[in-house]
Amino acid sequence: MSQAATAVALTLPADQPQTTHTATRALRAQTLSDLTVTMKGEAFASASYNLFGTEADREAHPATGKLFRATAQTELNEHLHQAAALAGVVGTNAANLRQAINGETYEHQVMYHGFADQARNDGDPEAAKLFTEIAADEGRHRDAYRTALTVVTTGRGTIPTPPKADTVPVPAGLPKVKAARTKANLDTAMHGEALAHAKYMLFAARARQTGNPALAHLFEGTAGVELHEHFASEAVLAGLVRTTKTNLNRAITGERNEATTLYPRFAKRATAVGDEAVAGFFRDTAADEAKHATAFQQALNQLH
Repeated sequence: MSQAATAVALTLPADQPQTTHTATRALRAQTLSDLTVTMKGEAFASASYNLFGTEADREAHPATGKLFRATAQTELNEHLHQAAALAGVVGTNAANLRQAINGETYEHQVMYHGFADQARNDGDPEAAKLFTEIAADEGRHRDAYRTALTVVTTGRGTIPTPPKADTVPVPAGLPKVKAARTKANLDTAMHGEALAHAKYMLFAARARQTGNPALAHLFEGTAGVELHEHFASEAVLAGLVRTTKTNLNRAITGERNEATTLYPRFAKRATAVGDEAVAGFFRDTAADEAKHATAFQQALNQLH
């Protein structure tokens, strides 16, 4: 599916929610689950590759930095957007706000508090502090979205001012946590923050398309916090960014897994239940990821 096709799928009248690829039958639950896994993975790859590109520039490997950033854009603007269109992620402004409220509520009330408790018990106080701070942020995001939903549904009131991200730099370095459970929770959190950023940018585009720039600004501002503050802070503790050689090796491993194992399995499952359009997407994306792996391998071979 082309980027143009995705743009069309995301441009619908204000009162018409986005549908899945067929008007006659909803996607099977497993297919939707696989699309969600795909979106999390592609969002995480995009966010990670942008950081890897910055590190490559710092190490004086500009061509590799450019490759990382270009691949990051493909993962986000093609693969994730296509998966979101097939899954019907973007709906009306009200539906998008409700989806955002549900996600922020879970992170505020359940996920991050749980992660903080576990990190504290496992001897990772720095992670516990970060998780607690992010939980509070997500509560504020939820409250802002609730206010915005009231404005959208009643026509009364004012859309809240968008939050501003406190951008966190992510230098190369080892993990700053010790417990395996904390490391796993940081990975889960980073995938969630990357996906939230990507979805909120799609929701912002819908809001702007439907003549609501204030709501678009709210989604965009919150997306910036999720990526440049939350994801970045978690990436520092997780030691996400290493040397460019290590970053390339990790990228190659991930792309090859998607090309040879993950997406072919998803395609097979989608075909088995008759979700052919999604199966085709998975096959096409697998082919793209194989090309990414080859490009990253070539970049690795050229490192001095």
